[in-house]
Amino acid sequence: MTAAQSMTILILLLTIGMFLWGRWRHDMVALAALLACVLCGVIDPAIAFNGFGHPAVITVACVLVLSAGLQSSGAVDVLARHAMPKHAGLMLSMGVLVGMGALLSGFMNNVGALALLMPVALQLANRLEVPPGRILMPLAFGTILGGMTTMIGTPPNLIVSGFRAQQSSSGFAMFDFTPVGLAVALTGCVFVVLAWRLVPARKQAGTEGFETGAYLTEARVTENSKIADKRLVDIEHEFDDSGAQIVGLIRNDVKINAPSGGRVIRAGDILVLEAEVDSLGAVLSALGLELEESVTVDKPVKSEQQDVEQLSAGQAKNNEAEPAGKNSTAQKAQDNKSSSSEDIVLIELVVRPESSLQGRSATSIMLRSRYSLNLLAVSRDGGRSKSRLRNFRMQAGDLLLMQGTRESVLEFANDYGCVPLAKRELNIPDKRQAVLAGIIMFFAVAGAAFGLLPAAISFALGVLASMVFKTVPARSVYAAIDWPVIVLLAALIPVAGAMEATGAAALIASLLMEYVARGNAVVALAMVLIITMFLSDLMNNAATAAVMCPIAISAALALNVNADSFLMAVAIGASCAFLTPIGHQNNTLILGPGGFKFGDYWRLGLPLELLVVFVATPLLLLFWPL
Repeated sequence: MTAAQSMTILILLLTIGMFLWGRWRHDMVALAALLACVLCGVIDPAIAFNGFGHPAVITVACVLVLSAGLQSSGAVDVLARHAMPKHAGLMLSMGVLVGMGALLSGFMNNVGALALLMPVALQLANRLEVPPGRILMPLAFGTILGGMTTMIGTPPNLIVSGFRAQQSSSGFAMFDFTPVGLAVALTGCVFVVLAWRLVPARKQAGTEGFETGAYLTEARVTENSKIADKRLVDIEHEFDDSGAQIVGLIRNDVKINAPSGGRVIRAGDILVLEAEVDSLGAVLSALGLELEESVTVDKPVKSEQQDVEQLSAGQAKNNEAEPAGKNSTAQKAQDNKSSSSEDIVLIELVVRPESSLQGRSATSIMLRSRYSLNLLAVSRDGGRSKSRLRNFRMQAGDLLLMQGTRESVLEFANDYGCVPLAKRELNIPDKRQAVLAGIIMFFAVAGAAFGLLPAAISFALGVLASMVFKTVPARSVYAAIDWPVIVLLAALIPVAGAMEATGAAALIASLLMEYVARGNAVVALAMVLIITMFLSDLMNNAATAAVMCPIAISAALALNVNADSFLMAVAIGASCAFLTPIGHQNNTLILGPGGFKFGDYWRLGLPLELLVVFVATPLLLLFWPL
């Protein structure tokens, strides 16, 4: 083993360890790995950032923009409205929903496909009186499976195609992934629809609303409250019927977690309540409590100068940039103020995995002054916050109960990447734009599929057409791109190249062939598939593909067999993250709305992954012979 190989393997192991640790974002870890390779002399500084111009990276960015055009134009809403049966039973409705999610994911970002269909899934759960999670998890898994059917369906496929282009005259074509991917996706979708009972039933059916879990809410004790001047132990029975409980108390800005039963409640105290969203109103009215964060829209607004000063202070405290074009102004507050109290609504939002809200609080983003919204309550995987609600730092999968005008809530959700968990009206400002968005996507796909243009060029032309015809406003193009994913891909592509150049990938492959596969090509193929699936359950699937592609190619060369079979195994395995909520963004997105725990995913995910291995392995040998 040479020094360069040792250094490369050490950096690779540290990178995987950092991915698994999860303390740093994936793009930070990838950039650190790239810079470490440069500093150690493994990568030439002159080519360190060539990954940002790699066709796979450009294609991913362009597909995200075109997906945004399909979403914002309402084209997907039209499909969902006409395709979903109105009065069908559970199996048929779920089958159509999962199938629709898989179909959309083949041609647009699968996170966007899930976000668009989640409200439909929640409405279906409410109509059929089943726990939302039992529909959300099959839908999430279906959208993940659908991504493996085309080259643009998921970033790992584009990465695999890029590595193939380095080994031969060209990369994979648009539908080269379809024979195996479609068969696996169909089998997987049928399985998740039939096996939906394996999903833990975290909520009881039969009540109104979406049943998205218990919230932590702050409520102030008023002078006329019936619990004022009483001991906690004496008022606990008041909460029995509603299922709410007191988990904390705030007095004089000091929070007491799990206060003792002998503590006396005083007027002006703030109680931290854990309750279902549907029972909050009854609890508050019965006990004479007021939501701490709830304010009327007729409160005086701050001056423009005050808003500018606060915005500047907030930006100085936070390293991450605010959404573009959303600076707070007095005019915006005045517009919200003009709304009557009848316009105020309560809407639940779920924080998406790529949301800029992660790690930030309502105070740090100046929620009230910028949007005239109130954060009334939060829900996170059954956990409890030790900080004040206004200082609660949000994470992907959190549920937020927001109060304000519908327009303000939806604007906030759009700016910060949240999904409203409420019934959405079909809203197509211009049907012509929806048709145009579909036509642009069709020709972009056709240009790449028929080899008329390289994929990156074809989709870049699609983005330009979207801007010209305004299916995606020019100001929204850069906001539609998931920049952490772009940085991750661009940073890891040179690192993967270093694995090949130094011979580290060949060394790892030879060890695996000698001690695990024992020279058997079929066993080696199945092993590559299983290892890729395992890694994708624990770290970003694009990162998994970038790490495994060099190893797969080296394994094929060592066995003197077709490398395409092994690359396709990587593509299938990287699209099968079903065991944990962190393996794929779609798994994270349903964590809060489904009321899931970390260990709930494997119950449906493990048999699904075993099924994928048994179905994909013979199909790989059939369509991509060794």
